[in-house]
Amino acid sequence: MTSAQDLLSRLVDESAAEMERRRAIVPERELEARAGRYTPRNFPAALRRPGLAVIAEMKQRTPSMGVLATDYRPDQLARTYSEGGAAALSVLTQETSFGGSLVHLEIARANSELPILRKDFISDPYQVLEARAWGADAVLLIAAALPPERLESLIAAARERDLATLVEVHDEREVAIALTAGARLIGVNHRDLRTFEVDLGLTERLRALIPNDLTLVSESGIRGAADARRMRKAGADAILVGETLMRAPDPADCITELASG
Repeated sequence: MTSAQDLLSRLVDESAAEMERRRAIVPERELEARAGRYTPRNFPAALRRPGLAVIAEMKQRTPSMGVLATDYRPDQLARTYSEGGAAALSVLTQETSFGGSLVHLEIARANSELPILRKDFISDPYQVLEARAWGADAVLLIAAALPPERLESLIAAARERDLATLVEVHDEREVAIALTAGARLIGVNHRDLRTFEVDLGLTERLRALIPNDLTLVSESGIRGAADARRMRKAGADAILVGETLMRAPDPADCITELASG
């Protein structure tokens, strides 16, 4: 069985290779000019609403679940999620294993006023610059995928671009690394990449380690209102939901149900 680190390393390597192909075409100075034309929205503020905030995620497929949408429409999803009451959007941009694209980010931006998280396996400041240039307001950084000093430098790079960072953790050690690096938004990923099993108890276990003045996002495996209520009771400020919304007959109704938790 492929280990969690092997899988994560593969995904990071795929994203880095995709980035290098883009960098060969779009020099940094051109990307800087494009980024300068976009003023980021306040992603953290969107999650500090009363009740439970829902970050609604759009993705075409995943390595573990396969194809989630045969007719993938980021424009339609962005409008539906926004009208359904989502606090923010999350857009997968990793191409090789997720079928994503920076163009999907641009399309979502054109169809929603909500803050948007660029979700990818980011390891280079160029990817942070890309995020702003294509209309994102925050980037995902995965503690398990980055040496602590790189995590800290990418948080700083995002801050220089007026972008927020959602730092994803899966255990106590990664929480400590995220806090030391200066994370203000922490996402607890319930999914164990070694087995793809989901443990919703992880938010409950790690919550006590995260200061109350930081924003906590629960990620993965949230199937409905009961799970959302459990996360809220555990102390989550927001939930990030992808597969459940991608498979829902009516995503807007699903967001309403989740937010009621």
